[in-house]
Amino acid sequence: MAQKQRRVRTRLFPIVICSLITPLFLNGCSGFQARSSFEEANALSSRGDYSASLSKYERIIEEYPANGDRVLFEMGIIYAHPKNGQRDYQKALECFQKIITAYPGSGYRKDSEMMTFYINNVAVKDETIAAQQTRIETLTHEAESRVSEIGALQKKIKELEQKVFVLATQKGSADRILIEKKERRMTLLSKGEVLKTYRIALGGNPNGPKERQGDNKTPEGTYSIDSRNKDSRYHLSLHISYPNERDRKRAKELGVSPGGNIMIHGIKNGFSWVGDAHTEVDWTKGCIAVTDEEIEEIAKVAPNGTTVEIRP
Repeated sequence: MAQKQRRVRTRLFPIVICSLITPLFLNGCSGFQARSSFEEANALSSRGDYSASLSKYERIIEEYPANGDRVLFEMGIIYAHPKNGQRDYQKALECFQKIITAYPGSGYRKDSEMMTFYINNVAVKDETIAAQQTRIETLTHEAESRVSEIGALQKKIKELEQKVFVLATQKGSADRILIEKKERRMTLLSKGEVLKTYRIALGGNPNGPKERQGDNKTPEGTYSIDSRNKDSRYHLSLHISYPNERDRKRAKELGVSPGGNIMIHGIKNGFSWVGDAHTEVDWTKGCIAVTDEEIEEIAKVAPNGTTVEIRP
């Protein structure tokens, strides 16, 4: 009897061992496969293939539901990833909220709560930034449209001024040129009526009257055009009768030379392309500068003998 019992135990022992070991092998295999699947999904995400990574995680949660909280957390991270061109904050929130509600004991719960708070803030900021960008684009478009309109109006004004100038000069030449240094403005007048105004550049040291040779100041006082030079280094120039008696007396009292060679002229030869921009800085040595087109226009209507009054 005892021998028979020993034979039964001997037969049952392998069966019991197998029944205990088999689940271990099966679970081990399952754990290894799950780990391998996670690694594959993570690799896809690291390469920036977010869509394929999400598809892989969806298969993982079907095959290994016990790892659902981890899968949902990884999917939430991908949906909210800043480099994901198809990021979806709403789907990310759904993943994290499901962990909070369906897996209350999960180790990912605390991180999911933090991510929920973070995404809600980011979403609001993104919406604000998007609204601001849209507003900026709208304002930029409006500004560009206004600039175009202003440019067209300025062109029309210039054309009208030119027509008025032509009509005015048909009645006679300019008899006076008024230069206002502070305003950087020169005005042509005929019998007290304004023919045209011009923006000007002055000497590099424009404040105060010219006192001596080389001070780079533009004179102040009353003069006249006494000659002109069609071969000027500044396109065309009209010579002003500086110095007058007052200027000479002041220079004598200071014991210096009053200087001279003060002109109304164009832009230096070779630089006419600068155009109106030349008035952005006072660049002459004491002369009054306009564009090449403008000095040609002025020379036609302001004969020698025309009075030139230069005010501070």
